[in-house]
Amino acid sequence: MFAQAATAGLNSIGCDVIDVGLVATPTVQLAVEHHRAAGGIILTASHNPIEWNALKFVGPDGIFLDSVAGTRVRDLAAGEPLPRASYNAIGGVEPDSDAISRHLAAVLALRGVAVRAIRRRRFRVALDTVRGAGGALMPELLERLGCRVTAINLETDGLFPRPPEPVPENLKALGALVRRKKADIGIAVDPDVDRLAIVDEKGRAIGEDYTLAFAIRAVRPSGRQTVVCNLSTSLVVEDAAKEFGATVVRAPVGEAHVARKIIELRAVIGGEGNGGVMYPALHVGRDAPVAAALVLSLLARERTTVSELVARAPRYTIVKAKVPRGARLEQVYEALRQRFGDATVDRQDGLRLSWPDRWLHVRPSGTEPIIRLIAEAPTSADAERLIEEGRRLCAAS
Repeated sequence: MFAQAATAGLNSIGCDVIDVGLVATPTVQLAVEHHRAAGGIILTASHNPIEWNALKFVGPDGIFLDSVAGTRVRDLAAGEPLPRASYNAIGGVEPDSDAISRHLAAVLALRGVAVRAIRRRRFRVALDTVRGAGGALMPELLERLGCRVTAINLETDGLFPRPPEPVPENLKALGALVRRKKADIGIAVDPDVDRLAIVDEKGRAIGEDYTLAFAIRAVRPSGRQTVVCNLSTSLVVEDAAKEFGATVVRAPVGEAHVARKIIELRAVIGGEGNGGVMYPALHVGRDAPVAAALVLSLLARERTTVSELVARAPRYTIVKAKVPRGARLEQVYEALRQRFGDATVDRQDGLRLSWPDRWLHVRPSGTEPIIRLIAEAPTSADAERLIEEGRRLCAAS
């Protein structure tokens, strides 16, 4: 219904519509670039529960609209009706049935994807696409890479059998499948296939931050290259980049912010700690098929297991909390800066205080009247202490 409504609305003002059908979000972003379209509209709830379907808007560069352009769209929607085209000038509709095949072909052609090495390993892969759009392309990608795939929730009807976000607590069924089938790796994507989470060969979900860390190790950035992530991404990503001497630059939370920083700095790779990998060799957008291909490339080249890769690097614990938002955010930030005078300060997006092995990020939510507190440290106790101090100072201000 929403797809037909959006199409009719665009046709009514003279726009031609290219309908790519039921596909992943990054497939649409690539289609916008392929067709040199004026933009793209994706109908999805992303990683949210089924009732939150909405429109995601992509600009002509294949990147999601930033806050300025998004505000312009809202103003247009709330303003006077746009002039309609006359009967002989309305737009048409053209199907594009090749969008997925182009996307997969482009992933397999990437220089950083070790297709031959992956095919030689004949990985046993357990897959969970949560009855979202991933069923339309993830099995084909893995099979073309020579993997032996066992999958659950491949139907593309959007009737999620569990909370759809691919966080560890939602991946118990995938972990059980890994153990039952003795798989080398478990792969889960969110409903619109821009995020990827990993379960190790023992059936344990390792956390989404490792997706980007593994992708960085697969790409092997040099000491002259830059990696971009957001302010709330785990230190495991910095550790991965530092292995190769690459510089890490952090951007405000949000895919559009990371994307524009990647373009500005000509970064070799980037992404977010939610399992979103952005590899500009293909396009500047989170892309789960790219993430899967890079992770498998790393495993194939290193001839190791997921758990061994995790064990090689320092471990950290991330703790998240939220408190009601008051009117005195600047006082909260100043109190935190005074309390932690030895910390490095970043004010791009709220306040981030960092030390070599830990950090605290305090920022206002963009969707709720709350303040989000996120901390990471070598132990959960250390991270909890940072959170509690942030909570105390928020309450005092």
